[in-house]
Amino acid sequence: MTRILLVRLGALGDIVHAIPVAAALRHAFPGARIDWLVSAKHREILDLVPVIDRRLVINDRSGAGAGTPMLAAIGELRRSHYDVALDLQGLLKSAVLARMSGATRVVGFSSSYLREPLARAFYTDVHEPTGIAHVVFQNLSLLEALGLTVVTPEFPIERTESAVANDLRERTGGRYALLNPGAAWPNKRWPPSRFGAVAAALRDRHGLLSVVPWGPGEQPIAEELVASSRGAAILSPPTAIADLVALARGAALMISGDTGPTHIAAAVGTPIVGLFGPTRPARNGPWSAADVAVSRDAICECHHLRRCRRATMCLMDIEIAEVLDAVDRRLALEATKATRG
Repeated sequence: MTRILLVRLGALGDIVHAIPVAAALRHAFPGARIDWLVSAKHREILDLVPVIDRRLVINDRSGAGAGTPMLAAIGELRRSHYDVALDLQGLLKSAVLARMSGATRVVGFSSSYLREPLARAFYTDVHEPTGIAHVVFQNLSLLEALGLTVVTPEFPIERTESAVANDLRERTGGRYALLNPGAAWPNKRWPPSRFGAVAAALRDRHGLLSVVPWGPGEQPIAEELVASSRGAAILSPPTAIADLVALARGAALMISGDTGPTHIAAAVGTPIVGLFGPTRPARNGPWSAADVAVSRDAICECHHLRRCRRATMCLMDIEIAEVLDAVDRRLALEATKATRG
């Protein structure tokens, strides 16, 4: 096998969850060419993944940024003569693109694991990850169709210099927490004022100042967090993905909902306290056994829906004291780990 195509167009966290597939393929086929088809909106993280040979950036939606138009991208794919294409997205669009690449084999998940079951019709090989809960391991299980079994995920994300991270490291004395109040889905956002109270407690209990990153459209809630923190939180300047990776690598802790920055932090080994409502931590949460998930998925009525069906979203049921207890436990585990060497 010499030419392999991975199809995962977005979103940020889902792309991070698929990086171990590229790493495993590089180990198994060191001389192969491994390409990744990605939406222009989400290509930045892949620039930091050295095991990929080509990032084929497709402009698949208006306003997505620079990228190859759809028809031109299909032509470029077909000229590559792939031996296999793996659809890690499970949408009709991604399945069609994988099939139209002209790959000899097109591998995808069974209908019960697809977000859009009609995608199944475009695969030559189908895999069902029975009994596998977490999406990282579901993705890796797709490699069984190629005769590969992978037990331990690897996230080869390059270290890069970041002026933003260096500045914030100096402003916090070199030790800080990351508090991320934003998320694309409104029902994944814990209230900024509660984050602010947590920031104040982190300073008082653990001597940690907090850095607050934000993405497009999230600056107001980040500013609200900082304003309610009693001076314990610092607003991050705008960050590129490489800045966010560097910030995560240097953080003593990250507290966040189920969103892309959380999964980047988990991938680089940052200790995590995750806040979960409409998504299940068993599937989407941090995969380190040491990390802590504070979850209300058991009472959620809108699993995997972008907006809550209830008058009060389930994340509102998570109190500040519960999060602080999770923080204490996670930091204690990290301290024990450091003591042992």
